[in-house]
Amino acid sequence: MAFDGLRVLSLESRRAVEIERLIRNQGGDPFVAPSVREVPLEQNTEAMHFAERLFAGDFDMVIFLTGVGAKFLNQVIETRWPADSLAAALRKVPVVVRGPKPAGVMREWNVPITATAPEPNTWREVLAVTEGRTEKRIAVQEYGRTSEELIRGLEARGAQVTKVPVYQWELPENIEPLKEAARKLALAEIDVVLFTAAIQVEHLFRVAEKIGLAEAARRGMAHAVVASIGPTTSETLREMNLPVDFEPSHPKMGFLINEVASAAAGILKTKRGTVSAAPALGDVSANRKFALRSARYTSMAMSLPAGILAGYLIGYGLDTWLHTSFLKIVFLILGIVSAFAQLIQSLRRDMKRDQLQNKDIQGKGSAS
Repeated sequence: MAFDGLRVLSLESRRAVEIERLIRNQGGDPFVAPSVREVPLEQNTEAMHFAERLFAGDFDMVIFLTGVGAKFLNQVIETRWPADSLAAALRKVPVVVRGPKPAGVMREWNVPITATAPEPNTWREVLAVTEGRTEKRIAVQEYGRTSEELIRGLEARGAQVTKVPVYQWELPENIEPLKEAARKLALAEIDVVLFTAAIQVEHLFRVAEKIGLAEAARRGMAHAVVASIGPTTSETLREMNLPVDFEPSHPKMGFLINEVASAAAGILKTKRGTVSAAPALGDVSANRKFALRSARYTSMAMSLPAGILAGYLIGYGLDTWLHTSFLKIVFLILGIVSAFAQLIQSLRRDMKRDQLQNKDIQGKGSAS
């Protein structure tokens, strides 16, 4: 199968069960750490003020950026006004949607859609589909954080933009899976990282920073395939100086899983030089540590036959001098034992060092 047993980390929350199933179907070993909790704003005075102005005819256009946000907005408004009040008002103004999810909500409400931003459904496409329109009083439903680029672009055209925040993104109530995700990255136990929203990047590294593993997790991502669902998420990754190795042909979760599953082995081979597990991370860089250890083991492996031969020659010389015949066998055995004892001692020393390092990383994670 495509992933062929690779260890895949997902930060998906709302569709966590679905993405885990998709990863398994592609032969991956999933670890899903929900990273986001969508919290409606309890005292949403901005939403109420928006409704008052919309009902009074103060807006020329309304832009919806998410389907979940549109539904939350309707729920807030229905606490004060009759059901269908929002939909009825929206039928009187041009409505622009960012992609299929808010479009689906508008169809459910029987609200005509003036324009739909095409894939990859970023602020750029929203600006493109509204280019040349004359509406100046524009309301923008936000989705957790302000899209500053969209606001600036509309204002540059002379628009008066009203932001309508509906919900905000918070960390999950249980952040233990996120801590474990940071630890797995720090220990190079992840082969593929999937980001399906920009906020997932911020929350992962907020938790990693809290437990003292931000830099180690960053190094872990350097040895994994980092897959982004689309341009907005990729921009966030690059702003944080993180790699972006893969984007799907369409910014959809199914496309992301299927396409990165097929490409992951090749990307890993390029990044690591092999598809095997990434080298452990430590105080020195992972590549340098791996190279030094490999060189040492190679040198020791080459010295094994030399040590064995030296033992045999010493025994042979003593047999010749003392007119015996058994010393070469004795010293041959001693040479073999000595060579392998040295190798085992070195292996144990490295294993103990790695265990102490891993214990330190895990201790950082559990300390918080």
